[in-house]
Amino acid sequence: MSTEKINLDIHKILKLLPHRYPILLVDRVLELEPHKSIKALKNVSINEPYFMGHFPQRPVMPGVLILEALAQTAALLTFAEEPHDAENTLYYFVGIDGARFKRVVEPGDQLILNVSFERYMRGIWKFKARAEVDGVTAAEADLMCTVKRTDEQQS
Repeated sequence: MSTEKINLDIHKILKLLPHRYPILLVDRVLELEPHKSIKALKNVSINEPYFMGHFPQRPVMPGVLILEALAQTAALLTFAEEPHDAENTLYYFVGIDGARFKRVVEPGDQLILNVSFERYMRGIWKFKARAEVDGVTAAEADLMCTVKRTDEQQS
């Protein structure tokens, strides 16, 4: 089976994810193999609001935001092929295992976000995720996420 090359631009991403600036952390999907893997891009700009305080003398992208970018990429892998109501659906982190930060991410870097589907069981999606800059791993983790509808009655 060949890899189906699906490229999603920012307009399609905005339709699939509820996130908006400044927390939308995926600029483009470069490759998508439905139900298997996704490769996305985040252009890291000095204009990001968190750089004012992290750290003013040497701006560094916070590790938790790299993990958030990977989770958003995982959501795109899930939502790109599964019909859903983006307005009433939220994608939540439920676990992060084995998170490791191996390279600093700075303004001007292009963060390549690679996520592969591992399994789905009892409402939990599990993914292997890796962020890299210039072919060098910046961060990696196993992510667990769930999808919840926001328009359902809470009991």
